[in-house]
Order: sequence, then structure tokens, then C-alpha cells
Amino acid sequence: MRGNRVPIRMEKKCYTIEKIMSAAEQGMLMRDYLKKEIKVSRRALSAIKYKGGKLLVDGQERSVRHVLQEGERLTVIFPQETPSDFLSDEEMDLDIVYEDDTVLIVNKPAGIPVIPSHQYPSGTLANGLLRYFKNENLASTVHIINRLDRNTSGLMLVAKHRFSHERFFKMQKRKDIHRRYLAIVEGNVLQDHGTIDAPIGRKDGSAIERMVDWQSGRRSVTHYKVLKRGVGWTLVVVRLQTGRTHQIRVHFASIGYPLLGDDLYGGKMDQINRQALHSFEVSFIHPFTDEMIHIHKQCPEDMVRLINEQINLETI
Repeated sequence: MRGNRVPIRMEKKCYTIEKIMSAAEQGMLMRDYLKKEIKVSRRALSAIKYKGGKLLVDGQERSVRHVLQEGERLTVIFPQETPSDFLSDEEMDLDIVYEDDTVLIVNKPAGIPVIPSHQYPSGTLANGLLRYFKNENLASTVHIINRLDRNTSGLMLVAKHRFSHERFFKMQKRKDIHRRYLAIVEGNVLQDHGTIDAPIGRKDGSAIERMVDWQSGRRSVTHYKVLKRGVGWTLVVVRLQTGRTHQIRVHFASIGYPLLGDDLYGGKMDQINRQALHSFEVSFIHPFTDEMIHIHKQCPEDMVRLINEQINLETI
């Protein structure tokens, strides 16, 4: 006869770093080692101390004033994270193209908002990622590194915990994370390559729309190269020097070549029902492993149909 079974609760996995001290660390204060070698910020160290993290040496809790010895095992356990109230986990099919303990890269479909808003409280990528983290039993919340517009498809970076997000955010500010896009614009762009250097600001009376604003806009720089010209359209590869909201869309519309399907900035909707823009490439030197990460993702079918071929991204 079976008795009542008590469900087993698995403890959530907090992000943990383990290091064996070498002769070079002999006599170093733990605080200095954490700052110089692991790059734990003062803010992160405070979170470990006051929000449930742990600093262990050979399994015993120690303070940051501990003097390290060769052969000791240092374990840094980061605290459990609580998701924001506006996030609710939802089951979602995710196209994850790269993942490790610190970061994942997901291929976002067009039509999916990145984070919840009053207009889109559910069905967002962040909600789907939160469910994924829960299924993986991770004690963390979702940290978006780079956003894409709802109707832009392609690669996005997501940190798997706060410490990782801090490192990747600093990389992004230093422009150490490189992304490229494929865009299909109206008309035949005359120059084979070029740079659009025009400041972008908010359009008066709109919370969403941006415009080239030579008076008070922020400097915005877009580099492009023509890959193919068709009847009434041009396929371009785009690299952003700056990262303003709607930058690619605003810049190409400002020079007379709006993106196909981009009705907000004058693009025609008869061939595709969203802006023809895809984030196809991301590359960076991994801040935790020093490995070169270089990911490509082919265009979705709605853009492929417009140009009648799949582009060999390795040759761009």
C-alpha cells in the first residue's frame, strides 16, 4: 500500500564560481582577488554579503579579509534573484542558438515583443525566457542585453544572472559586442557602400516615433554595404556604430529608402507585413572564457521570398 508521498523540492541553482588558488594568489586578500581576477564589483560583493550569497574557502564561510593560500578552493555563490512583478512566465518555443552558464543567444521571430508593456502584457520573449529559466531550475531572472523592435527578427543576447549582465553591459558600452543586420529597403541604393551620420531624436507628439533631428538629436551613425539590387528594392548589410531606437529604420527613411514593410516610416506593406530587418550576426570575446563567439542566423522566410534566395552569410 502506497503512503502519501511528499513532493521533492529541488533547490534552485544559484550561479557559482569555483577557483583553486595557485602560488600566484598566495597571501592575497580575498577581496582583492575577487575584484582583480573575477571582476566582482563592489555592488555585486554587497549583494553576496547581504542578499543570501556565500563566500566559501574549502567549504567554510570566510570574509573578504581572508588571506588566500595556495591550494585552497574558493567558492563564490551569488544570491538568488527575484523576477520583476511585471514578468509572468509563459510557455514558449524558443530558438536558442547558443547557451552556456552565463549567457544565451536566442533567435527572436518577428511579431514578438521583447518585454511586457501595457499594450503587450503577455506573449513576450522575456516571459518565455522566464519560464525557460524556471524549467532549468535557475535561481535568476531575465536580463536582456540588446533589444530588438517587436517586428524585427534575429539574434538577441540574454544574460542568465545579474553578475553576467553587469559584465556584458560594460562590454556593450565599450562597443565590444558586434552585431550586423540584413535590411531590404525600397528603391535602388546608388552607392555600393556608405555611412549615414545624422542625429536622431523623438518626434514631437509621439512616444514611439523617432526622426532625424539636427537641433537636439543624439549623434547616430549607420554603416551599410549593398549586397543585391532587385526590381524596386535593395538588400543591404548594416553595422551600427551607435545604437539609437529605430536607428536603421529612421536613417534609411531619411535618405529616401525606407525599409519594406515599415509603415511607421513610410515603407510599403504590399510585399511584407513587417519591417524587412533581421539581426543576423553577433560576435564577441566571451568575458568569462576568453573564447571568440561568432553566431550567424539565416533570414526568415518572409525576407527570403522577397529576394528569392538565401544569402551565404559566411561570405559577407
